[in-house]
Amino acid sequence: MSTLSTSLPGGTWTLGDLTVTRFGYGAMQLAGPGVMGPPADHDSAVAVLREVADLGITHIDTAGAYGPRVTNLLIREALHPYAESLHIATKVGATRDDYGGWPPARQPEDLRRAVHENLETLGLDVLDLVNLRLGDAQGPRPGSLAEPFETLVELQRQGLIRHLGVSNATAEQVAEARTIAPIVCVQNMYNLAYRQDDELIDELAEEGIAYVPFFPLGGFSPLQSSALSTVAARLDATPMSVALAWLLQRSPNILLIPGTSSLTHLRENVGGAGLSLSDEELAELDKIGR
Repeated sequence: MSTLSTSLPGGTWTLGDLTVTRFGYGAMQLAGPGVMGPPADHDSAVAVLREVADLGITHIDTAGAYGPRVTNLLIREALHPYAESLHIATKVGATRDDYGGWPPARQPEDLRRAVHENLETLGLDVLDLVNLRLGDAQGPRPGSLAEPFETLVELQRQGLIRHLGVSNATAEQVAEARTIAPIVCVQNMYNLAYRQDDELIDELAEEGIAYVPFFPLGGFSPLQSSALSTVAARLDATPMSVALAWLLQRSPNILLIPGTSSLTHLRENVGGAGLSLSDEELAELDKIGR
């Protein structure tokens, strides 16, 4: 483990047998507009990924559907051969259509193909963590995950996947997955204003399972963002910094994967997440999503 990583906000967390920095990086924004096609500035995207590693971040989140394949290939170009301490999480269960949509792709053959494509594009023999993406672009949807999840368990037994997680999942689907095989993380939409998973986060923390929120600033109405902006202005910080710091202080099992295609924003995010929010500030922010 790089000495730099221990100085990142939030310290570290263990995903199964993998130690990662709680402050991670999400690669989605490195693809082109609408998460389709190549980045506008290829060299800048590669530079951001190399800075991620230089900062000591050891958890990168990606998906074969980003681009598609674009972010995986950028990660490979920038960082392969990978440091032993670096762990890449990917998602399967959705693909892309010609209109930029995210149609589900959860049939066994879809998932097998997606896992092999991720291995190839990332240049790996085994994937550290694969999340099964459920639901659709509008959010989680009820229903059994048994067939697709069992397909991933089979690939795990074959040695192609180290650890499993679920994404865009209901609490019932998380519980069902855990009856089939161990999971190390849940990746759902969650932020100051969107608090549907509060109870689930606390349950997972007790079980030592990570919770990885996506869209840490998504879902704010003007009123709610003004409450956030008020606290941010008082602290002479950006709203994003406050939102990230709040997430790190919300629960020890929360891992951050904010994405950016800007070196400046990447450094700002890392620094901002290290803000220490007082009990009064936490209480004020807590009201946003209540």
